[in-house]
Amino acid sequence: MHIGDAAFDNAAMKFFRALLVALALLPAAAWAQPSATGVVLMHGKWGTPDKGIQPAELELRGAGFLVVSSEMPWSDRRAYDASFDEAMAQIDGEVAKLRAQGARKIVVGGQSFGANMALAYAARHPDVAGVIALAPGHSPERFAGNPRMAESLAKAKSLLAAGKGGTFANFNDVNQGKTREVSAKPAVYISYFDPAGPAVMPRSAAMMSPNTALLMIVGTRDPMYSAGPGSIFDRAPKNPYSRYQNVDADHFGTPAAARRIVVDWVKGLS
Repeated sequence: MHIGDAAFDNAAMKFFRALLVALALLPAAAWAQPSATGVVLMHGKWGTPDKGIQPAELELRGAGFLVVSSEMPWSDRRAYDASFDEAMAQIDGEVAKLRAQGARKIVVGGQSFGANMALAYAARHPDVAGVIALAPGHSPERFAGNPRMAESLAKAKSLLAAGKGGTFANFNDVNQGKTREVSAKPAVYISYFDPAGPAVMPRSAAMMSPNTALLMIVGTRDPMYSAGPGSIFDRAPKNPYSRYQNVDADHFGTPAAARRIVVDWVKGLS
């Protein structure tokens, strides 16, 4: 009886030793727990968290990742009620929530204007592990060719110079070819729409840390498709895990078409 027990114990010990060796040889990602990675997702211009970006959010949550997605200053309801810097502070708050829940790695992402701000946030926070840019949008450097947008920016700068930067006024906004009027403070409007300001995506990409990986996905029916990776993606420092990909979608349908790509990419990043 004692001999049998000893033989069993010896065999069990050999098995567990072999198991430990096998596990040690697995890539680091195999050990990763999804809940150790937190993702901040941001909706597009005139949108809300439950529109556009939501398919990617639900897919990430289903995979076990910690996700926060709040209404941002460029939503239809808020209409630029907070400046670029205040938006950065709001993202800081979302990151703090994720870290309080145990997230050790942070990914920021979004669709359209949300992707723009994810790039801008990563440019200012080199500790961000990854950026998800889905159908990036809002390009102040291109608005100079739109007379209505150029007029609004000139108006905002004139009001700011006259000491009225904190007084609400009406300005134009454009989203995928559609123009509407918004009421905002001139200083706030300038913070998002100035071509020399902080919301220029190629500049934000170039400012990112080489330790931050970038996933950029653009639909084949998105106006950004013709620009290819050269306009934004190639401006970012090289990172071996960065990836540019096209999907069969328009500007607004990209998050749904890309949702599984997003989850697989974040899993690998973990």
